Amino acid sequence: MVESAEQQAKFDQTIAAEISIEPRDWMPEAYRKTLIRQIGQHAHSEVVGMLPEGNWITRAPTLRRKAVLLAKVQDEAGHALYLYSAAETLGADRNDMVEKLIDGKMKYSSIFNYPTLSWADVAAIGWLVDGAAIVNQVALCRASYGPYARAMVRVCKEESFHQRQGFEAMMALAGGTKAQKQMAQDSVNRFWWPVLTMFGPCDDDSPNSAQSMAWNIKRFSNDELRQKFVDNTVPQVEALGLTVPDPDLKWNEETGHYEFGEINWDEFYAVVAGQGPCNHERIAARRKAWEEGRWVREAASAYAARRQQAA
Repeated sequence: MVESAEQQAKFDQTIAAEISIEPRDWMPEAYRKTLIRQIGQHAHSEVVGMLPEGNWITRAPTLRRKAVLLAKVQDEAGHALYLYSAAETLGADRNDMVEKLIDGKMKYSSIFNYPTLSWADVAAIGWLVDGAAIVNQVALCRASYGPYARAMVRVCKEESFHQRQGFEAMMALAGGTKAQKQMAQDSVNRFWWPVLTMFGPCDDDSPNSAQSMAWNIKRFSNDELRQKFVDNTVPQVEALGLTVPDPDLKWNEETGHYEFGEINWDEFYAVVAGQGPCNHERIAARRKAWEEGRWVREAASAYAARRQQAA
């Protein structure tokens, strides 16, 4: 695609005017590739994120908890569908994106490489992980690319229910027996720091953040989103009678924000590089599903081709 000065100027004007870029509009190749990378990784995260929760559907403590968790996992599959479809409007191929995920050429959220050791961890995913996702994704409802922004509107509505479901489950544990409350605290201890890394590296170490903000794909920096999550969530932890596992956490009256300790970025980069507790397990599960579902995809393609030929 040859990029002319006139096309670039019109694109820049559209971005500056807060008008959505649509699939048939001209866009710089770098903008298109950035969106495919971000939307693809987002879609992969929804699919891989089903694995740690799906593992607990048959082991949830009550029938109601099973039904709620099953519905939540189904929602995540739907989110992936919206996002893969949005990426396809940019010319991406869904099969190619999945194969890149399996081959390690595309990433997904690092948080899903941590195990769910107890039922409280499932509650923590709904409350903390989906809570962090909402902070990030609400801003994406105003992303400059129309199909992505519109997909995020529905995703955020459903994620808000997931966050409430997780908080309600954690509240039941925190208000239960001494052992249940300790289970809840142990889960907060395990997930707090990994959740803070979900927003990505510090702004100074984030190579794509500045350009994504210039294009209005992102509206806030990684550090701004992380701070907003901490400010929102610390009062919730305290309301449950639990504690944040950060001895450096304190409220700053002057700034109106919580100050928090140093994140272990070495652990984050190790997990991103495939050295997390469940990296190999997650990719193995996706590879198995992809290979075992091949006959379904081939049958569906053959049926569609036959109907098209008949028409």
